Amino acid sequence: MPKQVLKHQRIARVLAREIHSGALEPGSRLPGEHALTRRFAVSRATVRQALDELSKQGLISTHAGVGSFVTFDGGLLDNRLGWTRALADQGAQVTTEVLRLEAVRDARLAGELGIEGAEFMALDRLRVLPEGTPVALERSRVPMVAALADIPLGGLLDGSLTKTLAAAGIRATHGDEWASVRQLAADEATLLRRQEGEVWLNTRRVSRGADGQIVEQVTSLLDPARFQLHLGFGEQPQ
Repeated sequence: MPKQVLKHQRIARVLAREIHSGALEPGSRLPGEHALTRRFAVSRATVRQALDELSKQGLISTHAGVGSFVTFDGGLLDNRLGWTRALADQGAQVTTEVLRLEAVRDARLAGELGIEGAEFMALDRLRVLPEGTPVALERSRVPMVAALADIPLGGLLDGSLTKTLAAAGIRATHGDEWASVRQLAADEATLLRRQEGEVWLNTRRVSRGADGQIVEQVTSLLDPARFQLHLGFGEQPQ
């Protein structure tokens, strides 16, 4: 039994790294159980344990008879939270609309983050349901470095910020996130096609690399009818 536990944890870690790095895209289908058993040379039961672990971490959503789908998108409040997979669990497909991708100067944000340079890559995105209803507005700010200088003109790699940063050798390993609720401002309500003053979930996440340097700040407005904050507590089983 101990060996089996170690095996499924190792597989879960490998797949989690591939999800976080962007090698496995949000909404993409994971290889089937048979393919994973061959890849890792383990039993199907061990693969299922690994997939269950990823599901508990909010990184995938499993549908009977369909397979496992990646739902991680850099928006997790914690790897035990479930709001990023809520739509996938309901069978909803979400598309992304890029509202803004450009280089900006923001001395105030640089001061808040405690960094010297005030140049950032700004990326604003809407997450939209198939019927055209926006459910999230995300504003990402990434400290500008030479490797990212051409991105505002050339676009993101495969439409993915995670892949773009990884290609530039930039990877987030840890960080902090805060959550609150607030009313939509007039311009936000227009973008989200809602009423000004509606109360939405508001999050702010600051990611850092292994060296402690800021990788990204992203603020998100999330439709409380679709997203929820879920916190685990107590001792975790060994």
